[in-house]
Amino acid sequence: MSGHSKWHNIQAKKGKTDAARGKIFTKIGREIAVCVKAGGADPNTNSKLRDIIAKAKQNNMPNDNIDRSIKKASGELAGVNYESITYEGYGVGGSAVIVECLTDNKNRTAGDVRHAFDKHGGAMGNNGCVSYLFNLKGSVIVVDVADAETLMLDAIEEGAVDVVEDEDSVEIITEANEHGKMREALEKKGYNVVSAETAQIPDMYVDLTPENQAKFQRMIDSLEDLDDVQEVYHNVNLPDEE
Repeated sequence: MSGHSKWHNIQAKKGKTDAARGKIFTKIGREIAVCVKAGGADPNTNSKLRDIIAKAKQNNMPNDNIDRSIKKASGELAGVNYESITYEGYGVGGSAVIVECLTDNKNRTAGDVRHAFDKHGGAMGNNGCVSYLFNLKGSVIVVDVADAETLMLDAIEEGAVDVVEDEDSVEIITEANEHGKMREALEKKGYNVVSAETAQIPDMYVDLTPENQAKFQRMIDSLEDLDDVQEVYHNVNLPDEE
């Protein structure tokens, strides 16, 4: 994906402390809960659940945690009902940000997200204020690619709409609901797929001054640290995390 390396972000998440990793497991558990309630507890018939389970395993989430999340959502264990809500806003330098959340308390989440924006020079806006700058697509990340050209041809054959090669990964862009199908097809061909999910892809990226870039990164970090926040999308060119 132009403008950043999502694989570096995935690596950074995997390298975090146990406490941070536990927070990631909690976020994935919420995704599983919502997905099961919407489409059932059988990954063989619920393709979205199958994708989330793959994501959980890619993040080294224990099978017991995955099974417990599914059982809670299917009513076998006591659980919490989560609601999906999306916020939009602006960062410094006119940058655009979309924040996807799963929450059991809208007022708490709205307050927390607004505070993260305000604290770092941003502003939360109304629904639709920046979403027109993004397109919902599928994003499939492949690493350990021996022959990028062959991968590109295989991905295009499976319906990819774009292929972006990074220093140590290749991102396959698909239509919004085709990422799971792409992941399965590439895995069957022996590729190492580390991520397959929907993503808000910006039409174009913007550059910030070094000072604003640092301020913007702090805002993104603050948003991603919130328990209710699942994903944060933006249109800023940021350096890869080493």
